[in-house]
Amino acid sequence: MIASLTGVLKAKTPTEVLIDVQGVGYAVNIPLSTFEGLGTAGSTVTLLTHLQVREDALQLYGFATEDELILFRLLISVTGIGPRIAQGILSGIPAAELRNYILQGNVAALIAIPGVGRKTAERLVVELRDRIGRAETAGTVSIQSAGQEDPRTQALLALTSLGYSRQVAERAVRAASAETNSTSVEELIKTALKHTSNK
Repeated sequence: MIASLTGVLKAKTPTEVLIDVQGVGYAVNIPLSTFEGLGTAGSTVTLLTHLQVREDALQLYGFATEDELILFRLLISVTGIGPRIAQGILSGIPAAELRNYILQGNVAALIAIPGVGRKTAERLVVELRDRIGRAETAGTVSIQSAGQEDPRTQALLALTSLGYSRQVAERAVRAASAETNSTSVEELIKTALKHTSNK
């Protein structure tokens, strides 16, 4: 099991990074919250990881904090939620808010998360409320923040990587750009995800 990676950040997109660990390059899927905290290419980063083993591939998912990692593993234990959906959920809402909504049984708030329907929201509450209540949140891994270039392109790439068609992604990014004046990639993607959920 690969539990964590520490190495040089070679490249990054809102949904994936490439980390060079002593000459070996690891492609790691990440949620948006982790992307926003990463430094620039060439910096040293540490990610906590989950290795997903499939018949045809090995996929790594990386997280800036143990809280995100714990929630990811809880999410993929829920019926009907795979790693990509879990990655999308964590990209659409901060981990602390997601945990609180589940603990409170707030189905209405969970439905507002892009990609989560009523049945999925109800399963999250039923299957995870007690388990999240018992889970202990550990400390976070500190990573440097950095400004991002070309936020519209990054947002478009993130949406298509999460499975949306280019047409839907472009429409959502345009709508998000008109709605928010923020230059933050994270804010733009979160706003765009709200528009995709209505398509």
